[in-house]
Amino acid sequence: MTSLLIHSVDLSADVRDALRAASDSQPDMRAELLQQAARMLYRETELECGDVRELVGLPTGSCG
Repeated sequence: MTSLLIHSVDLSADVRDALRAASDSQPDMRAELLQQAARMLYRETELECGDVRELVGLPTGSCG
């Protein structure tokens, strides 16, 4: 799903860039970068935290 979000014109360029950076990152950095992208997406949308985390491929957790 992340690859679809990277190309979504409905998301800000900052969120798309954060998702792209996570996608392009080394495996040991990916989770942290996805967390950052999820926090950005959560702040910019009306989606529930759990839904945001699922969209970017993270397990249940906090968006704060």
